[in-house]
Amino acid sequence: MRPAAFRNFLLLASSLLFAGLSAVPQSFSPSLRRATGAACRLSRAESERRCRAPGQPPGGALCHGRGRCDCGVCICHVNEPGVYFGPLCECHEWVCETYDGSTCAGTCHCGRCKCDNPDGNGLVYGKFCECDDRECIDDETEEICGGHGKCYCGNCYCGSGWHGDKCEFQCDITPWESKRRCTSPDGKICSNRGTCVCGECSCHDVDPTGDWGDIHGDTCECDERDCRAVYDRYSDDFCSGHGQCNCGRCDCKVGWYGKKCEHPRSCPLSAEESIRKCQGSSNLPCSGRGKCECGKCTCYPPGDRRVYGKTCECDDRRCEDLDGAVCGGHGTCSCGRCVCERGWFGELCQHPRKCNLTEEQSKSLCESADGILCSGKGSCHCGKCICSAEEWYISGELCDCDDRDCDKHDGLVCTGNGICNCGNCECWDGWNGNACEIWLGTEYP
Repeated sequence: MRPAAFRNFLLLASSLLFAGLSAVPQSFSPSLRRATGAACRLSRAESERRCRAPGQPPGGALCHGRGRCDCGVCICHVNEPGVYFGPLCECHEWVCETYDGSTCAGTCHCGRCKCDNPDGNGLVYGKFCECDDRECIDDETEEICGGHGKCYCGNCYCGSGWHGDKCEFQCDITPWESKRRCTSPDGKICSNRGTCVCGECSCHDVDPTGDWGDIHGDTCECDERDCRAVYDRYSDDFCSGHGQCNCGRCDCKVGWYGKKCEHPRSCPLSAEESIRKCQGSSNLPCSGRGKCECGKCTCYPPGDRRVYGKTCECDDRRCEDLDGAVCGGHGTCSCGRCVCERGWFGELCQHPRKCNLTEEQSKSLCESADGILCSGKGSCHCGKCICSAEEWYISGELCDCDDRDCDKHDGLVCTGNGICNCGNCECWDGWNGNACEIWLGTEYP
């Protein structure tokens, strides 16, 4: 071979070799130094760029903070009990995050859980592979949640009208009716102490030995544990032995008082004399708004100055509307009755005597959907209905509500402890029950 041809051959081979080395991935190149101890062929900025994770800005951690950058190549630290590895030291096998105190339910790979799905159906998933939707498969139909619901992390959430662990049972009532039947007096489903199944509450019974249990009631509203001096599921020591437990509240015998009837009482009056003194001119002791103790009333709720009087006959809460405004801001309250300022009238001083609306404008605001003025049970004044005083039970913005639908207790609508709002009792603080007949507030002093 001639010298010129040989030189051309060497130049071609060198070019091919350099091109091949340039195509080798960065992670496979140990260094871009010509020799040990030689200077790096890359600039500092380029070297650091190659050691920085994609997307990280200049100045960010090099090699994920787990190694040092040597001419564009990460030299990972070695720490017990394992080593960091990967082109950018991004893997650390021994620190897979845990769930429920154990390592990931799948295979730990490069610091992350890799879920085992041999069938390729993706039913096992989650950051820790903690979700296994195979638990939702119905054994008979082999469908997820029987085909009547959706599975989230191994739990079936049934569609309307279906229930069961695998949504295998169908309800014979509508979901709305089921929810209505399970709603407790305080508006919670099964009092937040049970599960609603087709309109019936299954209470979370904390007593594994009893058939009836400590939590009971149609909507799980009663908790008998509240009647025990010291809760012990093997004891029947209700109300300290001096009273009767009524839906989690102690009704003490004569001569005893306290939340759990734990305090003895001495009173020179007989029970009949005591009640007579507490009644006054009312049909109920303490006007149904307090507790009678030896002829003296303690008004509900304790410390609320709006309820007062010798027999708790004054209740200034009756001057408040549903938003809490006293006499509509146009009057003062005196023993539960509004005394209106000049220019205003109504039970809650809610009606102005002067009106800036025309008669047509006023009537248009008083007409119900069927075009009847105030539902035919009242008169219209300045765009608001004034319901007939002869029919005390008629209420509502358009006189379309019947307060007789509100529950009574001891002959009183909402027991006098709440406001009847279109057939439903809106109980005041501390009271509960369909008729606001249950006191759930603090113990009396």
